[in-house]
Amino acid sequence: MGEGCLNDAELMEFVTSVNIACGSHAGDAETMRATVELAKAKNIAIGSHPSFPDRVNFGRSIMSLQPSEIYTAVRQQTLTLMNVCEDARTVLDHVKPHGALYNLSARDRATAAAIAASVRDVDASLILFGLAGSLSISEAERAGLRTASEAFADRTYQPDGSLTPRDHDDALITGAADAAAQALSIVWDRRAFATDGAKVAIMADTICIHGDGPNAVDLARTIHDTLLSHNINISRLNG
Repeated sequence: MGEGCLNDAELMEFVTSVNIACGSHAGDAETMRATVELAKAKNIAIGSHPSFPDRVNFGRSIMSLQPSEIYTAVRQQTLTLMNVCEDARTVLDHVKPHGALYNLSARDRATAAAIAASVRDVDASLILFGLAGSLSISEAERAGLRTASEAFADRTYQPDGSLTPRDHDDALITGAADAAAQALSIVWDRRAFATDGAKVAIMADTICIHGDGPNAVDLARTIHDTLLSHNINISRLNG
């Protein structure tokens, strides 16, 4: 959230945590303050959403940065949002990298390690969100961090468990009913949809949807209501 969309307040009716843009791919001081205040009012867990410094491509293109540069970028962005939280008299709960940085960290050990080290050095009590079954999680655990293995209700998967690249026609799940079905499958069967018609094994702690989608509110509402209608509790990871 905090990416310049106009639906943040509506989305917060249906989620238990938010990942807030820290100014590098989207957002600014004003949007960070406003989004933090909204989340605080709803008792929603607040996370930083650090990215490659690339507003032109919304942080969804890989940049050639050294691990030390990635460490610094994640640190600066997370500290920026942490300071906003402190000003609002609330706390930062977690960190979830955005876009191309997230996907790169899932498969590149050096990137994953740089992010984990940065989060640990900012605050070792922060939870690091990463793609379930990926290097993001294993490197964060190696660094001594608490982790949240993440699955996606609005994305399809490749047979190896990676997300389908966004330039593929079948990368996104745009129908609310389909996204809710995927969320149910993740919770009940530990599986998500693969592009080859099979299912990918997923062991997840948290389910994500993207707030910048044209029907994000409909997806969030339908997933929320579907899970509750099947007696599945939705709660913050940190209780």
